[in-house]
Amino acid sequence: MSGSFDGKTLVLSGGSRGIGKAIIYGFAKEGCNIAFTYNKNEEEADKIAKDLEQSFKIKARYYPLDILEPDNYKELFKRIDEDFDRVDFFISNAIISGRSVVGGFAPFMRLKPKGLNNIYTATVLSFVVGAQEATKRIEKVGGGSIISLSSTGNIVYTPNYAGHGNSKAAVEVMVKYAAAELGEKGIRVNAVSGGPIDTDALKAFPNYEEVKREVEKRSSLNRMGEAEDLVGACLYLCGDGASWMSGQTIIIDGGTSFK
Repeated sequence: MSGSFDGKTLVLSGGSRGIGKAIIYGFAKEGCNIAFTYNKNEEEADKIAKDLEQSFKIKARYYPLDILEPDNYKELFKRIDEDFDRVDFFISNAIISGRSVVGGFAPFMRLKPKGLNNIYTATVLSFVVGAQEATKRIEKVGGGSIISLSSTGNIVYTPNYAGHGNSKAAVEVMVKYAAAELGEKGIRVNAVSGGPIDTDALKAFPNYEEVKREVEKRSSLNRMGEAEDLVGACLYLCGDGASWMSGQTIIIDGGTSFK
C-alpha cells in the first residue's frame, strides 16, 4: 500500500478521539495529509495534529465543526482550501451524544422527534453536505473515495438504539445513491459498518457493561471491537485495490451479526 497515499489529503469529521482518531493515524502512517474536525476539545486536536506531523512527516490541520449544523461544511471546506492544495478522500465519522440525543437514544415508546431529528441530521444530512463539498474538490484531482461510517445497529437489535439504527440504515442507502451518481466523476462511495466498538462514546451509554458482555458473548472472537479494527477497511476503500468497489457496505463486527 506504500506510495498510494503519499501527498494526498484526507478530510475526516470527528478526528480527536475514538474511531476517527484511529483512522487519521492509519492514513498518516501511509503518508497521507490530514484535515480533521473536532467539536469541543481544541487542546486535544492541537496535540494530535502536532503528533501526526512529527511522527509521520505529513501535514495535519484541525478545524471546529458542529455536525448539527450541516451547512457549516461549506465554510469548513473553504478553510481547508486555504491550507491544502487538494482533497482526495472524505470520511464522515463524527457522531453526537449527551443532551443532543435525548429522545433519540431510548426505548421505542420514549422516542421523541427532536432527538430523532438530531441523530438523523448528524448522521445523514451531515454526510450529504460534507460529501457534496468534498466532491467539488475530489473531482478536480481526477477522483477519489468517500466513506460514511455506519454501524450494525440497523441489522441487529440493540436496546435503546432505534434512533441511531434507523439513521445508519438511511445513510447506507444515501451512500448507494451517491455512488450511483458520482461514479462518472471518478468518485467511489462506500460505508464501513462496525459492530459495537469500545470507544468513549459507547462507554457513555447507560447500559455499557450490559452491551459489552453481550458483544463478547455473541462475537466468535470473544471480544469487543476496537477503533483500530475499522482502519484497514477505510484504507482499502481509499486505495487502488478497491478501484471497482462502490455503493457497498463493509461490515466489521467480529461475527456478532450472525448469532
